[in-house]
Amino acid sequence: MRNSMLDCQRSWIEIDLSALRHNVKAICTMLSGREQLMAVVKADAYGHGAIRISHELNQMGIHYFAVATLAEAIELRDNHIQGDILILGYTDPCHAKELQDYDLTQTVTHGDYAKLLEKQKRNVKVHIAIDTGMHRLGESDLKKVEAIYQSHYLHVTGLFSHLCVCDEMTKESQEYTYQQIETLMAFIQKLKKQHYSIGKVHLLSSYGFINYPQYTFDYVRMGILLYGVDSALPKQNKLTLKPVLSLKSKIILIRDIQPGDSVGYGRTFIASKPMKIATVSIGYADGLPRALSNRGKVIVRGQLVAIVGRICMDQMMIDVTDVYDVQEDDVVTIIGRDQVCQNVETIAMQTNTISNEILSRIGSRLPKIYVL
Repeated sequence: MRNSMLDCQRSWIEIDLSALRHNVKAICTMLSGREQLMAVVKADAYGHGAIRISHELNQMGIHYFAVATLAEAIELRDNHIQGDILILGYTDPCHAKELQDYDLTQTVTHGDYAKLLEKQKRNVKVHIAIDTGMHRLGESDLKKVEAIYQSHYLHVTGLFSHLCVCDEMTKESQEYTYQQIETLMAFIQKLKKQHYSIGKVHLLSSYGFINYPQYTFDYVRMGILLYGVDSALPKQNKLTLKPVLSLKSKIILIRDIQPGDSVGYGRTFIASKPMKIATVSIGYADGLPRALSNRGKVIVRGQLVAIVGRICMDQMMIDVTDVYDVQEDDVVTIIGRDQVCQNVETIAMQTNTISNEILSRIGSRLPKIYVL
């Protein structure tokens, strides 16, 4: 029987909070006594809904969060999320007052940025990003980092870096990762010799945590694994995760077509036999990758069926010729399980991208239905 909450929806996202709780417990069993989980809830918690996810995590005793932007951090505070909130990305120094007023922690992206933030004369908590080889954000000059610790208004509460190939286990990638780890640890030792209070240290994100468990720091920044997505995990990994997100839509029209008939823009699909084609009320404006056109699959009545023709902005068409008793208003599962399973990792592979991108692009116009 259909859920009455879904009857009026054209498409929707289902979030399984019990799966989230399972994943958190599974991850926490692997933490050392020193480590604490920092939940990465940027990009609307990878499409899962940052506010609701963060509330659930708060209730589970998680009080360390990471986001990408000032707006994301303020949204959490405005919705009464408790604990430390670290902004991993850039915030214009002119917003120092908001950083102070909302009790947020700002990443210092490099030495010159620290000087600009200091000039605002606002008491701001900061974590210093150290560039250990990714060359994205971070400072690598020891003297400039020491100057940040000597700031009057910037209060350094932590220091971190980011591993760039920790999800790859080739010899070359492993050697580079070990080099990054050693660079950070050497940097920390130099600061300690100068008697600086380092604050909390964090380096490992999801795959670093799995692939390099011998290294422990104060926080583990847990993002994609928190949501049960584990496409890059080694097979020997003991962590059993459950996908939290499902993406669903419905059939709004079914028509019969004949050999030679085309489907969709550009006539990229031509029927070679009599077929039954269904139109589904979801498209690329909802975050469905257009690259799935004529190659992806979805689930209808427990069967995997093909996407045919080009995916449109608001609709797509699928081949339901062999689906017994298919009807308008039937549920279509794009990500999730309906007797058979299709996970986001499969879609990412088909579109030559990563699961993170697929999840974070799922459209904001889709309602989220939370299942306890």
